[in-house]
Amino acid sequence: MRIRIIDDADIRKLLELYRHLDPDDKETTTEDARKNWESLKRYPGSEIIVGCLDNELVTTCTLVVIPNLTRGGASYALIENVVTHTAYRKRGYGKAVLQEAVEAAWRAGCYKVMLLTGSKRCAVHKFYQEAGFEQNKTGFQIRRIPPRSSLT
Repeated sequence: MRIRIIDDADIRKLLELYRHLDPDDKETTTEDARKNWESLKRYPGSEIIVGCLDNELVTTCTLVVIPNLTRGGASYALIENVVTHTAYRKRGYGKAVLQEAVEAAWRAGCYKVMLLTGSKRCAVHKFYQEAGFEQNKTGFQIRRIPPRSSLT
């Protein structure tokens, strides 16, 4: 598997891959996806990382580097939209993309990398722990749209 940053030609395939995150999620148009991706790229160090087999995107995550005024001004990172195509799960592809995201965060000078999951499934928690993340904080959120139905 080759790991890389997305380019403009990947947007449609990326949106198709996101269907494996939650098939019932409201779809994003290609135009809106491109606009949002352009906004994301304005945050230095932020990127959408993909794992590819031949020309197929099989796994992805989004890394957002957030400027900070504490910790000596060191940024921190948030990983979101972690998904692997259902036909390619349990092969280490998702972990490899997460490892690349963490390394990219360190290169960007981040002092920590966070991610949240709404899943209550032990297998999902184990996946993140095996990728090097530890559960050590309590998360809170306010939502404008309901959580995904596949979180249990």
